[in-house]
Amino acid sequence: MTAWEMVAVAAAGLAAGGINAVVGSGTLVTFPVLLAVGLPPLTATISNSLGLVPGGLTGSIGYRRELAGQRGLLLRLLPASVLGALTGAFLLLHLPAASFEAVVPVLVGLAVVLVAAQPVLQRALTRRRADDGPQRIGRGRLAALAAGAYATGSYGGYFAASQGVLQIGIFGLLLREPLQRLNAIKNVLTLAVNAVAAGAYVVVATDRVDWAAAALVAGGALVGGWLGARYGRRLPSAVLRTAIVVLGCVAIAVLLTR
Repeated sequence: MTAWEMVAVAAAGLAAGGINAVVGSGTLVTFPVLLAVGLPPLTATISNSLGLVPGGLTGSIGYRRELAGQRGLLLRLLPASVLGALTGAFLLLHLPAASFEAVVPVLVGLAVVLVAAQPVLQRALTRRRADDGPQRIGRGRLAALAAGAYATGSYGGYFAASQGVLQIGIFGLLLREPLQRLNAIKNVLTLAVNAVAAGAYVVVATDRVDWAAAALVAGGALVGGWLGARYGRRLPSAVLRTAIVVLGCVAIAVLLTR
C-alpha cells in the first residue's frame, strides 16, 4: 500500500468504529476501501473482521450505562452468538473463494437495503413498545432471542456488514427496551462475534490475513469506537445512513467490475 492508501484505510477504520458503535454497518465503509487498495474480497473480509475488534471493545465500554441490568440476558445470548460466529467462520474458510466472491455482492446489497430501511423499522418498534405492557422473558421468547443471536452471529462470522442492524431488528421485536439499550446489547454481541471469528481466522487462515490492513483498521476503529460511543449519538442519523448506503453501492460496483 502507498502512504495515501494507508491513510485511507486507517480513516475508514476510524469511521467504521464510530458507525458501528452508533448504528452498525461500519463494514460498508471499510470493505470498499480495502477492495479499492487491491485486497481480494476474502482477504478484505478476514482482515476487516480482525481490525474491527478493538472498535467493538471501545464502543461496548462507551455504552456501559445502557448495559446496566442486562448482564443476565447477555450471558444467555453470548453462547449462541459465539456458536454462530464459529459457524460463519467455518463456512467462510471452507467454502470455495469463488463462492464467497459470487455471494458477497448479494450480501452487501442486503446490508444496504437494511440500513436504508432502518428508520421505518425503528418507528415501528417505537410504536410497538408504547402499546405493550411490562416485559416478560419467558422460555419461548428466550429461545427466539437465542436463535436470533445464533443466526446473526453466523451471518457476522461469514460477512460482518450490517449484522448489528439485523440484531437490532430481531431483538427489537422480542424485547421492549429503548433503542439505545438495544444498541448496547448489539455492541457486546457484535464484539463477541467479530472477536471469535477473527480468532478462528488467525488460527486457521493466517496466510489470508493482510496484517498491515488489519492493523490500520484496528488503530482507526479503536479511536472511532470511543468517539462514536461518546459523541456519535449527536450526529444526524440520516447523514450516517446516506454515507453508508453510498459506500455500499460503491462496494457492489467494485465487486461486479473486478
